[in-house]
Amino acid sequence: MTHPLDVDDLRARVGKALAAFLDGQAPSLDAVGPELTPALSAAQDFLLEGGKRLRPAFAYWGWRGAGGSDCDEVVAAASSLELLHACALIHDDLMDGSDTRRGNPSVHRRFAAMHRGERWHGAPESFGLSAAVLLGDMCLVWADAMLWGSGLDPAALVRAQPVYDAMRIELMAGQYLDVLEQAVGSSSVERSLRVARYKSAKYTIERPLHLGATLAGAGPATVQAYTDYGVGLGEAFQLRDDVLGVFGDPSETGKPAGDDLREGKRTVLVAEALTQATPAQSAAVSRLLGDPRLDAAGVSTLREVIVDTGALDATERRITASLDAALGALDAAAADGCIDGEAAGVLRELAVAATARSV
Repeated sequence: MTHPLDVDDLRARVGKALAAFLDGQAPSLDAVGPELTPALSAAQDFLLEGGKRLRPAFAYWGWRGAGGSDCDEVVAAASSLELLHACALIHDDLMDGSDTRRGNPSVHRRFAAMHRGERWHGAPESFGLSAAVLLGDMCLVWADAMLWGSGLDPAALVRAQPVYDAMRIELMAGQYLDVLEQAVGSSSVERSLRVARYKSAKYTIERPLHLGATLAGAGPATVQAYTDYGVGLGEAFQLRDDVLGVFGDPSETGKPAGDDLREGKRTVLVAEALTQATPAQSAAVSRLLGDPRLDAAGVSTLREVIVDTGALDATERRITASLDAALGALDAAAADGCIDGEAAGVLRELAVAATARSV
């Protein structure tokens, strides 16, 4: 069993639970045919060779903060969120046309390369697209199977189902808003914040906390305390992701520098820049943002606009303010007894790590 404050040990337990679950899927896929082996291998590589395990961590500590005891069953239930996350990332990379994820070829590129290597008929890119859609769908189904097969009390799982459903709906809705914002070319900070809230923030922190709390049988005060802590923290997490998408080190982010700029992401960072841009700066953003052939010089130009307009500083201030508000809400909830004090200590550590992206 994990020591309450041993976050690294929890991460290892999540990896072990995922490995065991995926191994357990082999017989059913083998029964269909050996052609499914590459699909399972792709899922195993994607899920077991990286990832920060933030969503399982927040679900687990949501459970512990609501009075739940440590057990392998809740670790398995929390780990199922990695499968949901895999579905989102596989489909997100496909929609964005991303070449890499976590330093490796994205799933659709992996399957396109397999098609090319085998010299099959048709277009490798179309095959890769189709395979990635289906593998993402499979991960979504597996997430349900892992949650419901976790061994937790069925009554608790039934109680938590509405939270789980809301999380998935919000995620898919947020993904649609992200695609829509790129299509309409929005420059609204508020609209970009809404995308961040639903595409990433709520399903990364608030909803996993709610899931863990509801599984533990928490009351409304604890669930509300997790909202007060989780919503702002989730937005700060996504804003940090936006900054890394433009200024991050590829060796740490696992994606090429400036990839968000090539994809035309209408992030808060970009919206802030456009709000303060001169006509010349706005013209540069219009010309370069979303160009899939954007080179290093183009990335540098857009970075300069973001810095010179004060957008980077403004986003950093938002991150700091959101983190401070989240930690204040957490401390108040712990003082009121809404959240277990020991769990609150870990949630504080997770909040700082998530916004600094040191995990």
